[in-house]
Amino acid sequence: MAYSDFSLAKVKNEFSLTLDESRSLFADTKPVLPSETLKTLLKDYIPLATSISTEKARSEFLIAPILAEVRRLLNNQISLFSGNEFNVDSNKGLQGFCDYIISGSREQLFITAPVVIIFEAKKEDIIGGLGQCVAAMVAAQCFNQNQGNKVERVYGSVTTGTNWKFLILEGTIVYIDSIEYYIKEVEKILGILLQPFQPALTTV
Repeated sequence: MAYSDFSLAKVKNEFSLTLDESRSLFADTKPVLPSETLKTLLKDYIPLATSISTEKARSEFLIAPILAEVRRLLNNQISLFSGNEFNVDSNKGLQGFCDYIISGSREQLFITAPVVIIFEAKKEDIIGGLGQCVAAMVAAQCFNQNQGNKVERVYGSVTTGTNWKFLILEGTIVYIDSIEYYIKEVEKILGILLQPFQPALTTV
């Protein structure tokens, strides 16, 4: 079993999770202005990625530039991984590849704790990707604990590149944002992606 084998119902039952889909998790999160470089890239890449309309194109042309912008905004104090294996507990099915991982560590040669955000890229089916994303978030939670790094929240996102759905795992509760954000709201998306790295997090 791997992350991709988990539906939302399966991951909920396997790990005794509680789902909360009732809240707008980031209503108070302040937008962050993108750089002129990102603005230019997205102006060119949005029509290109949506025309090609493959998962790979959306990942490379839309998701990767936004995540790289987050790293730049944090003065490269975080690490960003793309398409890496993240094998944490094969007995529980917590293994396989993650589309993108952000760690709070500067170490870029290999994944180290704390793993803060997990991303699942999907061509169209955001809801269908929630189970896979949550499974990887549970793995990140276990990974951080195993490394002796206490992280209260693990963040996740399932995105098509143009649409972004965010999640938070806190203990055994998975908060699934009731709001879906669109790439035209890139300022808000950047604000949300930066939130885990703020000194004081907004209480869910």
